Amino acid sequence: MFRKALYGAVALTALMVGAAQAEDLKDFRIGLIGGENEADRLRNFQCLVDKLPAVLGVEKVSLFPAADYDGTIQGLLGGTLDYAELGASGYAKIYLENKDAVTPILTTVQTDGSTGYYSIMVAKADSGIKSLADLKGKKLGFADPDSTSGYLIPVTSLPKEIGAEVKDYFASTGFGGGHEQLVLEVLKGTFDAGTTFGSGVGDFKDGYTSGNLRKMVEKGILKMDDLVELWKSPLIPNGPIVVRTSLDDGIKTKFKQFMVDLPKTDKECFAAIQGGDFTGFTEVKPEYYQPIIDARKAQIGS
Repeated sequence: MFRKALYGAVALTALMVGAAQAEDLKDFRIGLIGGENEADRLRNFQCLVDKLPAVLGVEKVSLFPAADYDGTIQGLLGGTLDYAELGASGYAKIYLENKDAVTPILTTVQTDGSTGYYSIMVAKADSGIKSLADLKGKKLGFADPDSTSGYLIPVTSLPKEIGAEVKDYFASTGFGGGHEQLVLEVLKGTFDAGTTFGSGVGDFKDGYTSGNLRKMVEKGILKMDDLVELWKSPLIPNGPIVVRTSLDDGIKTKFKQFMVDLPKTDKECFAAIQGGDFTGFTEVKPEYYQPIIDARKAQIGS
């Protein structure tokens, strides 16, 4: 009797798990990290909402824009999101908490063939600030505590440039609430300078070929003549496209192939979700982000 009851319970549990998985696959859930206003993010990713149901065989695709980077990170850690595009530091945060939560599958390739980008520090062109030396004792703004280019790389790389810890060199530091808002706060004078990101390919006067500055220019909310570049970081690995590791393998395969093909099948959609000019995607493994994982771990422990 007990054995039959046990087998019955196991079978019921298996059915419940299977039903839950099937229910989960009806809705493919996309996380959108913060840093750009919500309406723009939703508009840029609408093409995936339109295209992916037929490709993946799901009933619908839902977009979940987070107020900041951590909102998307927590959704991925909690298994309530199926796909997101992260910065390397955001992926490192997930990896350090649960390395099996998500799987990095692809990253973007710049127009020069590189798979990296840069942290770009900017100030108002009419501020009189032209160099890092001019910033000593002034206010520095970061984009988001989970941003690679907007915080992790500047805070770990700048001491070599300025010969001091960030907290000792600047009068104060703070966060702008995302890359777009950070640049706007620099223009308003909330910060004397701030860190955002760009491809580093092309010209600063155009906002480079991709990145936050380029997106702001294309949206008509930024004139590059209003900014001056003070510092450019070492090359940073482009952030990964990640999928929930426990996602059905068939769905993962179909999704990955869709993304690989997207630059050819729909250039407009590809440019919209990536925010600039890229040639396409290339495969990545967790090992590609090990230097960022190590840097984040060291920063947490410091």
